[in-house]
Amino acid sequence: MNRRNFGIYIHWPFCRSKCPYCDFFSQVKKDIPQEKIIEDYIQELDFYHNLTSTEQVSSIFFGGGTPSLIKPQLIARLIEEIEKKWSLRADIEISLEANPNTDSPTLFSDLKSAGINRLSLGVQALNDKDLKFLGRTHNAAQAQTAIEKVLKTFNNHSMDLIYARPEQKLDAWQQELSQAIGFGFKHLSLYQLTIEEGTNFAKRGIKALEENTAAKMYDFTTDFLAEHGYPRYEVSNFATPQYQCRHNLLYWQGDNYIGIGQGAHGRIKTTENKIYATTYRCQLEELTQEERAEELLLMGLRLDKGINKKNFKELCGKDFSNITDSQKITELEKLGFIQDNQNTVRLTKKGFPLMNHILSEIVI
Repeated sequence: MNRRNFGIYIHWPFCRSKCPYCDFFSQVKKDIPQEKIIEDYIQELDFYHNLTSTEQVSSIFFGGGTPSLIKPQLIARLIEEIEKKWSLRADIEISLEANPNTDSPTLFSDLKSAGINRLSLGVQALNDKDLKFLGRTHNAAQAQTAIEKVLKTFNNHSMDLIYARPEQKLDAWQQELSQAIGFGFKHLSLYQLTIEEGTNFAKRGIKALEENTAAKMYDFTTDFLAEHGYPRYEVSNFATPQYQCRHNLLYWQGDNYIGIGQGAHGRIKTTENKIYATTYRCQLEELTQEERAEELLLMGLRLDKGINKKNFKELCGKDFSNITDSQKITELEKLGFIQDNQNTVRLTKKGFPLMNHILSEIVI
């Protein structure tokens, strides 16, 4: 196996309610048999361990859904099972996504005791009106309480916000972002609201914010956060190198990871240089070099540092120049949207807001 980073993603697909903007795989259920599901997860871990036993785990990520609904003692059990099966990096990052409202006043300290050392808090908005619009089950006061507990309990933490809400004004977002950085989170994830097909928002005919206003918000966000110690490292994520999310970097950089649970997926490159996409439950599908190359392109250009061409070839077996239109890249570079040299290719500040269009232009 390669000695790059290797991660384990654990997906908890259950929520108390379905947010109207969410198009992730999640279910609203009561009376969930948590112990039985965790046993199923352990069986999946056994299966993937047979394929990746020589790897050293650099990160574990509990995502969802709402993984903060898992009993902390069951989270501890999963972490213990992973430690039995694989070698863990001494500085392993173990993240969990949580919502601000919880029935347990000791949830965050219990999560820390279970082994979580990085907490991502899904606040999404800092006022009651927008929280209600977004279908969140917490209010601003609950968010404030949770923020204080997270900052007190963990040394590594992140907050999620959604911006470019319908009718949102630039000055209102500027004020909200100023409030957000005042909390002192180490990492911020800021997502532009998009109306995805099949979501409740789409069914209700909710329209996205006007494109030019959304673009101005994004430009302001990247500049403002850079000035205040949160440089952009990925299109929607902001932190200094020390606090960048190591696990999410696995996806964007093309490292190996396995996905556990319904709705999870993974990518494994074997010693025979075969590349597999993994899906629930323990399904393997071999990817062609071309398929993997396109994935690496789509994910790698999300990073501010862009794509290292040498690493790209090592990961998929294809030269970067063989899967992209060099003439289009040259044209886009002249227009100031791309920086391209012998070693790397990356989007410029001018290019980031047009990332999807640029990708469609340069992929052969």
